[in-house]
Amino acid sequence: MDLEKLRKTAAEIVSREDVKYLIGWRQGTFGYRAAPCFVEDAAGAAELTFSPLCSANLATYLTLAEKLPVPRGKEPDSRKTALLVKGCDSRAVVQLLVEKGVKREELVIIGCPCPGMVDRALLAEVIPEESAPADLKWSGGGFVLVKNGLETALPRDRVLAEQCRLCRHPNPVVSDILLGEPVQPWEVGPDGGVDEIEAKDVADRWDYWEEQFSRCLRCYACRNACPLCYCKDCILDRLNPTWINRAVNFSENTAYHLARAFHLAGRCIECGACERACPAHIPLGKLNRKLAREVRDQYGFEPGLDANAEPFQAAFKPDDPEEFIL
Repeated sequence: MDLEKLRKTAAEIVSREDVKYLIGWRQGTFGYRAAPCFVEDAAGAAELTFSPLCSANLATYLTLAEKLPVPRGKEPDSRKTALLVKGCDSRAVVQLLVEKGVKREELVIIGCPCPGMVDRALLAEVIPEESAPADLKWSGGGFVLVKNGLETALPRDRVLAEQCRLCRHPNPVVSDILLGEPVQPWEVGPDGGVDEIEAKDVADRWDYWEEQFSRCLRCYACRNACPLCYCKDCILDRLNPTWINRAVNFSENTAYHLARAFHLAGRCIECGACERACPAHIPLGKLNRKLAREVRDQYGFEPGLDANAEPFQAAFKPDDPEEFIL
């Protein structure tokens, strides 16, 4: 990625009268981090970056950044929002368009072809993280860590994030401007995480998820990080009637995670934002990818690829298979 081109393009876009700001990434101030940022002028565009550390799905902010009503005496800002997107981010944008969570005419989408993001935990296992900020870049088929002025080559398979290893759409599926050449999609192997759980018998599967869900703090970080969890009135927050109690225990935690997973069936774009945000390190990606795989295998449907498609759970085709329905 040519960062100068990225920053120049961003500066031109935020200088337009019909654009209020651009949502992108900047280098973090601690260790292996890249942070989301809002750029409101051309000077701010100089901080933008795009690297293997930019795993945050910026589409989340489209439904969170501004909420009505506006302060008394002010009018809503109807100017466009510009957004940098990777492949998975762009799928989230498309799904929001399908669900009418956002409007296409309100967006300026800047596509960033993505060779893959690193898993910060795996990276820290190879080279321990320190407080001083470090940078990462793509090089050939791997990564190069730039730390304290030194460059260290890292093999792709050692530190690549799981959701990127399984990614089928690394290039943005929708964009107004595409920065750089599209990357060549890589061969996606089997999802070992899901396969491992499926291979267990029912009792062992129950024990596995009991161990995972019992650690849940019910902090809702997974919901807050998800670009498709944007309902203003979440059923999981309702107290009258109460769908899920506020108690933090295995029963209520299980009800919460299963309800959220099924709400995302046919909607999850498998970006891994939920699992990255979880302070208890619950493998939520495996649960969501299991349902996504069932939707693909049984219905041949992938969300976030066609802005004109019907929402999966609102669509019906006469030739939908039914032999698996109990």
